[in-house]
Amino acid sequence: MDRKEMLLRLVSNFCDYEEQNTSGAELSFSDFIGYLNAQYNADTRPLRDVAGPEEAWLQEDRTTNIEISVLFIFLYRYAVFYGKKALDDSPLATLDEFSFMIVLMTYKQLSKTELINKLIIEKTSGIEVIKRLVKSGMLEEQKNPHDKRSILVALTPKGKRTVTDLLPKMKLVGEAVIGNLSELEVASLSYLLRKLDHFHNENYTQHRETGLEEILEVRSKKIKD
Repeated sequence: MDRKEMLLRLVSNFCDYEEQNTSGAELSFSDFIGYLNAQYNADTRPLRDVAGPEEAWLQEDRTTNIEISVLFIFLYRYAVFYGKKALDDSPLATLDEFSFMIVLMTYKQLSKTELINKLIIEKTSGIEVIKRLVKSGMLEEQKNPHDKRSILVALTPKGKRTVTDLLPKMKLVGEAVIGNLSELEVASLSYLLRKLDHFHNENYTQHRETGLEEILEVRSKKIKD
C-alpha cells in the first residue's frame, strides 16, 4: 500500500468512525485510535468457551458486553494466580494485603475508611485485611487527633521493608499479566482501562446506593453529553 492509498483509507476510516458516533459525543482522537485497533486487529479470537451443551439457550443472548464482563473476571483471577506466586516465601498471604501496603507506602498515614475506599473493597473485608496486617506488625494504628471516631493506620519499618523486598517480584507479575500483547496493544489497553476506572470509580464513590438501572441512565446521559 503506497502513501496516498494509506492516507485515503485513514480518511475513510475516520468518516466511518464519525458516522458511528450516533450519540453526538465529542470526537476523541484516542477513541479513534481504539476504533482503528478494533477494525484492523487481525488476530481475532473467539471467547474461550466454558459452557457445556446443556441449556444452550443461555448462550443465545450473550453479547459483547457480557463477554467483556466475563473476561474481566477471568483476567482478575489470572492476576491473582500470578500474584500468589510472587508472594511465595513472603510474610503476606494475599494481594489485598500487598495493595493496602503499597498505597500506604505513598502516604504518611490514612484513616481506615480512606484506605479501604481507595482500594475499592467492602468495608468488612477491608477491616479484616487491616487487622491481619496490624497483627503481623506490618501496620500500626494511631488515634486521629482531628476525629475521635476514626483510627489512622501507617506502615511500620517492617512493613516498608516488606513492600520494598516484594516490588521486583510484583513487576514480574505485571509482565506476566500483560502476556503476549505488543507495546501498541498495551498502550491502547492502558488508555481504555484508565477510562473505565474513572467512570466506575465515580459510580462507586458517588452512586453507591443507586440502583443498576439508574446508574446506566447516568451513563447514557454522559455519553450524549
